[in-house]
Amino acid sequence: MTDSSHTAPPPKTGQSLIHGYLKTLDASPGVYRMLDAQGAVLYVGKARNLKARVSNYARGTGHSARIARMIRETCSMMFLTTRTETEALLLEQNLIKQLKPRYNVLLRDDKSFPNILVAKSHPFAQIKKHRGAKSEKGDYYGPFASAGAVNRTLNQLQRVFLLRSCTDATFSSRTRPCLLYQIKRCAAPCVGRIELEDYNSLVSDAELFLRGKTTRIQADLAREMTEASEAMEYERAAALRDRIKALTAVQSVQAINPRGVPEADVIALHIEGGQACVQVFFIRANQSWGNRDFYPKLNGVESSDEVMQAFLAQFYDGKVPPRMILLSHGIEDPDLMAEVLTERAGRKVVLGVPQRGEKAELVENALRNARESLARRMSESAAQQRLLEGLAEAFDLPAPPQRIEIYDNSHIQGTNAVGGMVVSGPEGWIKSQYRKFNIKGTEITPGDDFGMMKEVLTRRFSRLLKEDPDRETEAWPDLLLIDGGAGQVSAVHEIMAEMGVEDIPMVGVAKGEDRDHGKEEFHRPGQRPFALRMNDPVLYFVQRMRDEAHRWAIGTHRAKRAKAAMANPLDEIAGVGAARKRALLAHFGSAKAVSRAGLADLVAVEGISEALAQKIVDHFQQG
Repeated sequence: MTDSSHTAPPPKTGQSLIHGYLKTLDASPGVYRMLDAQGAVLYVGKARNLKARVSNYARGTGHSARIARMIRETCSMMFLTTRTETEALLLEQNLIKQLKPRYNVLLRDDKSFPNILVAKSHPFAQIKKHRGAKSEKGDYYGPFASAGAVNRTLNQLQRVFLLRSCTDATFSSRTRPCLLYQIKRCAAPCVGRIELEDYNSLVSDAELFLRGKTTRIQADLAREMTEASEAMEYERAAALRDRIKALTAVQSVQAINPRGVPEADVIALHIEGGQACVQVFFIRANQSWGNRDFYPKLNGVESSDEVMQAFLAQFYDGKVPPRMILLSHGIEDPDLMAEVLTERAGRKVVLGVPQRGEKAELVENALRNARESLARRMSESAAQQRLLEGLAEAFDLPAPPQRIEIYDNSHIQGTNAVGGMVVSGPEGWIKSQYRKFNIKGTEITPGDDFGMMKEVLTRRFSRLLKEDPDRETEAWPDLLLIDGGAGQVSAVHEIMAEMGVEDIPMVGVAKGEDRDHGKEEFHRPGQRPFALRMNDPVLYFVQRMRDEAHRWAIGTHRAKRAKAAMANPLDEIAGVGAARKRALLAHFGSAKAVSRAGLADLVAVEGISEALAQKIVDHFQQG
């Protein structure tokens, strides 16, 4: 007998697979996804003409090494058509942000930027730093590159315009001027040292300053000072003179004051050695409001226009662009990008690559900063890589670790217990991967460090096993560092074995007999403890990692303790949100007084219905 069965042909991949999709595609705009054998997204792209774009991938030649590798790994594709190419670009960026495909250029730092808020919910406006949704009543100015840039500007504004920065609650409770009044940083409206009309005049001047009208302010102040002097109001004249001096000092220390560029983001890109740095300078009101550097994740030989295009699309996802964006490099489709940003801003946005004049000088300054920042980063990365190689040698690791997770616990006699995890890798601290764990176990004895560590690791790795059982992502560590000795390491090894994760190296860092830095002992499962030389750079590296984990855990514990100390019984009542809580406290003075109030008294408070008043009474009676 002969076996007539035959082996099924292997599934199509790469070019042959991609070629098969061409039969069903048309010239519509849309977004395509390339997936590997496990269904993970390799790449997300947009196209004006889906059929034309996909046919490029079906060609056998003309691809860079990166694209050729991506094509070989492609086992399936997904398509979404859109009405316009603009919609395709927006959808592409949403999918990139959500899926983080391996072969796309990825912007890894996507934090929001702070603003200055002139809050106007109170008759005497408050000036403060603001980050997040612009839901509070008032005028917003920004963005600023960093909290430091905001704080410097706030200090300048307080010196020149004497606006209050205290909260409304602090304002209403003051009985005498605070220190800021004494050092001439506040006009003390809280205790009536300035009339509302005069204070509002200061607010208007401050907002003119934030809009770049400094010359007008200075002229007005000089005129007022002359009038006060002629009227023999010498004290007022001296105060105005001090404000003029402060304003002049502010203008002299601002490094960049472009006269012909009232509002722009200046964006410069430098690529070298397979790495990229993008510098963004924020120009608002003809002033520099700081700069920020970004390091997009590249995957090979991406061109400058491809990196710049990807950066712009991801950077302005969720941010309102300025009226002008000045670039060091052109992008693939500037008209489309300008259309998308214009739609997002609700007004015209212009993109340009200036060749001469003041705008070109601004771009060149940003480009120089990008080159210098990338050089420093590459130098630091090289030093970090040498430390990782030394760590691998010291701890007998198969290769330098790409992800090190360091764990520590913090509590006071078992209360407000938290666990902390920090992460380090080839580029240093990966702060976006830091995690905190509120210890929830009811069976853990207060102060039981072993029990807390078991809960932290069980939660961490059970989630990893659920989300990435095949270890395809970079979320799995190559080394665990535990703050503790042989007992801690043995307990951690047992916990990991119970979860079936026994191949991740772990090291316990225990202080020596004198509990001094430099005399640490290192413990590994089933091996004798050992120490490193006092001057070994690897020892300092481990100490820094252990100290960072301790700092993170302590900070998390303090925040939890402070939150517990500030807890209000009203927070426990369903239906009593922030606004109603403020109304109750303003009416009764304290939560204790609310707890004693009767139904009729509670209903008299604005926003408190009879049903909610009954719920409040019931809550405190049950308590």
